[in-house]
Amino acid sequence: MSQRVGMEVSLAAAEAAGLANVDVVAAYPITPQTHIVERLAELVAVGKLDAEYVAVESEHSAISACMGASAAGARTFTATASQGLALMHEILFAASSMRLPIVMAVANRAISAPINIWADHSDIMPQRDTGWVQLFAENGQEVFDLIIQAFRLAEDHRVLLPVMVNMDGFTLSHVIEPISLINQGELDGFLPAMKPARMLDPAHPRTMGPFGAQDVYTEIKQQQEAALLKAESVLEEIWDSFCDHFGRTYHPVETYQTEDAKVILVTMGAVGETARTAVAEMREQGIRVGLVRVRLWRPFPARHLVEALKEARVIAVLDRTLPPGARGGPLAGEIRSAFYPRVDPPVVLNFVAGLGGREINRATFKEMVNRSSKTDFQPENYELLDVRMS
Repeated sequence: MSQRVGMEVSLAAAEAAGLANVDVVAAYPITPQTHIVERLAELVAVGKLDAEYVAVESEHSAISACMGASAAGARTFTATASQGLALMHEILFAASSMRLPIVMAVANRAISAPINIWADHSDIMPQRDTGWVQLFAENGQEVFDLIIQAFRLAEDHRVLLPVMVNMDGFTLSHVIEPISLINQGELDGFLPAMKPARMLDPAHPRTMGPFGAQDVYTEIKQQQEAALLKAESVLEEIWDSFCDHFGRTYHPVETYQTEDAKVILVTMGAVGETARTAVAEMREQGIRVGLVRVRLWRPFPARHLVEALKEARVIAVLDRTLPPGARGGPLAGEIRSAFYPRVDPPVVLNFVAGLGGREINRATFKEMVNRSSKTDFQPENYELLDVRMS
């Protein structure tokens, strides 16, 4: 039976990878993900996890080592954050293009300068087009579950793509929460042993990731795109199976109190739980507001979002990053694009908040709803909240 314990979320992420019986962990420390790989090092050192633990000299080397291990048929895991994820950037494209089923936890953290170790989404958004499946967790239980699910998804022969599981740094990664752990016997019934579709083997030499000129490059990219899009339906199958095994449900997009809402908030990441509390309080005051939470970021769940928001007249989207010169955040931009073909699309308002770990609380969401409810509120592109003025 599952055991419910109080545990730091980073340690729960490590326990999930350990229960998945990873073969190789390539690790380099960076705040706020270091506790994940430290815990995995402990599991290997005391003999609880039979894996090769490779302590490398940089994050670039960590993801490169993961590629080699995965290509050789090993179940492979790593974790990183912020500047470390940025240092991996060029290799992330290669891992997905070579269809290597690596799983990586990302403790989301602001990108410098100035140096900042607190949570926002400025580290993950530059990676959105690297071809990885990308998931966002709201709480510690979801981190634990999503990492286990990620291995099954990545290794499914219909997908064969690397997967990132995102958790907000410190506000999630370092918080102690109740986690329902899964015992090994239960997990083995859900997550089968890895069966590589192809691998490097001296007895059967092959080339992986060679030079590809214009006569093959387009077709390779088309196959990669098809696999990434296919990952959405495969993930939904996995979530159905996970619910059958363990009773916890997951969806690409999840809704709360949206049926008659005049304003619908959209969030991604740990702030979804804060938003849900704010919505409940506003509902008690008679304010017709709802919430849509995005769990799957890549592939972008456009169909699910349009369905969840189809009755909305005003959509207030929270982004936790501000791409310079883009005139708004990426989540809002993609939602606007999803509605573009519609004749009478809803108004999509973009709010940017929580940069560098600045607090996002219930008042933040109430202010978003208050502004969105005003007929004369028409920001040019986005509204940056909680700016201190001199």
